[in-house]
Amino acid sequence: MDYGIELPITKLNIDPQAQRTLNERRSQTIAKNLVREAIGSIIVSERSDGEFYIVDGQHRWRACALAGIPTIRAEVHHGLTQAQEAILFLIKNRESHKPRPIDEYHVGLTGGVPLFVDTDRILEKHGLSLGSSSTNSVGAVSGVLQIVDRYGATVFDRTLTVAEEAWGRSAETWDGMLLGGIGAFLGRWGDLVDDKELARKIINMGTAAKWRSEILSQSSRGGFNNSGTGSRVTTAYRLVATAWNKGRKAENRIEA
Repeated sequence: MDYGIELPITKLNIDPQAQRTLNERRSQTIAKNLVREAIGSIIVSERSDGEFYIVDGQHRWRACALAGIPTIRAEVHHGLTQAQEAILFLIKNRESHKPRPIDEYHVGLTGGVPLFVDTDRILEKHGLSLGSSSTNSVGAVSGVLQIVDRYGATVFDRTLTVAEEAWGRSAETWDGMLLGGIGAFLGRWGDLVDDKELARKIINMGTAAKWRSEILSQSSRGGFNNSGTGSRVTTAYRLVATAWNKGRKAENRIEA
């Protein structure tokens, strides 16, 4: 590793698989108020082919280009693989400006981080992608990652299966609150639950749109502090438990 190396702006590259999406507006804002002495050092990887790739600092690099500054100081790492560059990016940005969840997800995949790899494997199994809300894509990036992180890939797999079995394949089915509630229920009580029965009981209580409306209504009754994502997932969990318990004897019910 070499410190304080001045590199020409034009010789620096960006690997989209190991970087967040460049925000041009953010770069323009930095450029307008740019003080060269305050830029600091960006982090760069010199690959085996002699090409330089930015690991951290692409917005400062772009701001320098916009401001007509020809060089930038860099901390240069040698001999890193693309996966190691991605992991270094995640480490550096957890210490400073956290990337968007979808950028962190894609970079984590490049780095081979198990959380992201396992999530991608289950999504692919169900013919889904991550990043936007549609029939074949889940928009709740953080919610999905939380299910896998807390309860594991198997529970996430079951969660998607139950949701689709109950509500079919639609954008509403993949709502983050609904998946979070089902995932939390299966994560806690999965050994006691038959997934097909759970799906039947969920649809008996209404469509995905009706569930979402009820969750929003219930989670907002306690006031502003109870209207966040965590509260909504908790409300969804309780509704899933209520659905499961319907028609069961008291001794066979699961805690809501």
